[in-house]
Amino acid sequence: MTRMTRDELLRASGLAAFGLAFGGCSLTGSDKGNVPTLATRGGDAWAWERTVAGSARGCDAVTLRVNGREVPAATKGDAFQADVRLGPGENRVEAACGNGSGQEIVLRQRLTVRPVARIDVKVTRDEVTLDGSSSEPSEATGSAISSYAWSERDGNPESLDLGTSTGPQVTFAAPKAHGEYFVTLDVTDGDGNTDRSTTYFVVDANGAKAVDMASDVPAWIDSAIVYGVIPFLFGEKPFAAVTERLPYLRDLGVNALWLSPITRSPGGDFGYAVIDYFRTNPEYGTEEEFRTLVSTAHENGIRVLMDFIPNHSSDEHPYFVDAKKHGKRSPYWTFYDRDETGQYTYYFDWENLPNFNYDNPEMRRFITEAFTHWVREYDVDGFRVDACWGVKRRRPDYWAEWRRELKRIKPDLLLLAEASALDPWYYENGFDVAYDWTKELGHWAWGDVFYDTPSIGESLDYALGADSRPGRVFHFLNNNDTGPRFISTYDSDTTRVAAALLLTLPGLPCVYTGDEIGAQYEPYSDRFPIHWDEDTYNLRPWYTKLCHLRREQPSLQAQQWTPVKVGPQRSGLYAYLRHGAEGREPLLVLLNFARDVFDAELEVPASFGAIAGASSLRDILNDRDVAVKPGMRIHIDALDAMVLSPAGGSA
Repeated sequence: MTRMTRDELLRASGLAAFGLAFGGCSLTGSDKGNVPTLATRGGDAWAWERTVAGSARGCDAVTLRVNGREVPAATKGDAFQADVRLGPGENRVEAACGNGSGQEIVLRQRLTVRPVARIDVKVTRDEVTLDGSSSEPSEATGSAISSYAWSERDGNPESLDLGTSTGPQVTFAAPKAHGEYFVTLDVTDGDGNTDRSTTYFVVDANGAKAVDMASDVPAWIDSAIVYGVIPFLFGEKPFAAVTERLPYLRDLGVNALWLSPITRSPGGDFGYAVIDYFRTNPEYGTEEEFRTLVSTAHENGIRVLMDFIPNHSSDEHPYFVDAKKHGKRSPYWTFYDRDETGQYTYYFDWENLPNFNYDNPEMRRFITEAFTHWVREYDVDGFRVDACWGVKRRRPDYWAEWRRELKRIKPDLLLLAEASALDPWYYENGFDVAYDWTKELGHWAWGDVFYDTPSIGESLDYALGADSRPGRVFHFLNNNDTGPRFISTYDSDTTRVAAALLLTLPGLPCVYTGDEIGAQYEPYSDRFPIHWDEDTYNLRPWYTKLCHLRREQPSLQAQQWTPVKVGPQRSGLYAYLRHGAEGREPLLVLLNFARDVFDAELEVPASFGAIAGASSLRDILNDRDVAVKPGMRIHIDALDAMVLSPAGGSA
């Protein structure tokens, strides 16, 4: 969190737009004798300090009273201004000429009084030191931190000897068991206000090591299988219906949910037009029902990601409504991005989705607090960040700032950019994973791949070869923006092979609502719950097998893959090796998207001798032995998929 400069305070409160005399222009207000006129109305405050300004004709000395406390204002001509400190709750700010009475506004403080817990990590091969000395007093009170409490998170590979230290620093012997170790610091200030931060370090064959919180991703992402959830398609009481289906999703093999937007939006909206970032959509259920959903998911070994919308709000958001009604007198006028004429900006034809103004530090704090609210209060595990490319265009440095704050609170959050994985900027500036898009905004990299069966191999080579970090790409056959479902566009047999592709590639695969039962709907227009007991094409066992195979096989969780040349050319065949570092534990994936039977001719690199020299292989996807003919030829049926292990033998 950053403190505001004087100029930022001026912009944040909307006063720069008034041409305040202190900036070189005169500020005019209504002529009401000696009663000062404040430049803005009251409303929510997302800062502990606010610049208050206005005009007072014929008044030599303007006094601001903040909750009864007098704050002298500087005057220049008819204009006045003062920087005032705000307290928690309602702050009554009155501008008076001398000792008289004047205009009053109420600023409702939305920030919570708390210190800021921070942890610095120093790791040697044999020793770990965690230091909370950089923790900060609350911006609101300045009350010094009086106590530190260290604890380890449940589930560490082995227990840590943290001792009984109540000081800012703890040192302990580095553990031996490999894995991630999470430690939490709770700080309390002299007024009893608290804050919590968590960090982690890693132990591997080389000993303990610190992580780079700006770029490292938590290990659970490598084995994650995300299930995209449209809550209202689960049942008439969406939160309760999703909660009831969690054991089903666990058994399917997914271990993370991506919930489509669940914050308040206008009736009938899919959720990307937000009118309250801190409350759940009442059409889905209560906050307590959402809390139950998250906690029950955790009990079932499933993490929960929220779809969050920081680029814009709905034009029905109270802040935008106030700005539209009161113009520059609204405290939220500068919460929204505006062109040179003062008109709000938006992208595409999204006229109902006004862009936020990220040059306003108070607005940035509002959005950051909205994100952290769901982590602190509901323990969510990450965010799919809608239209983050828009914020990048207007304020690119925000995302690194945002990541620091979120990862300070919960370092193993998954931060997913709705932006192209082909742009490494997102990995370097706040995000763990990005979308499988082309360089064209919003264009699915696989969008044209499956239309022409003979060219599938070339198309996939082109799409997948462009990914510089294949282990950090979000892959999907369906999502909220792909229109008709994949199975509606193609057929159930092609869907089976494409699902095998999805769930055996490196990266983060997403199975979207009802994919595993062949559900056919359009996300933005169909609102009735789907029939979960109908699996017309018998896809559920196939998806279940694929999900569990990915969870069980280390090579399918690794970030490495090696494309394999396969013939006949332009046949609809596609093949690749999945393996660990230095080619360890290789698996051969062979896919046939064609309606023809082939003896696939594979050119497996000699470095993968366990497969290249095998006389038979084991298809662990279909539980069968597969003969390897001379010349590395493997028979594959039409519209079939294999995951081949060298367990079958060697030449």
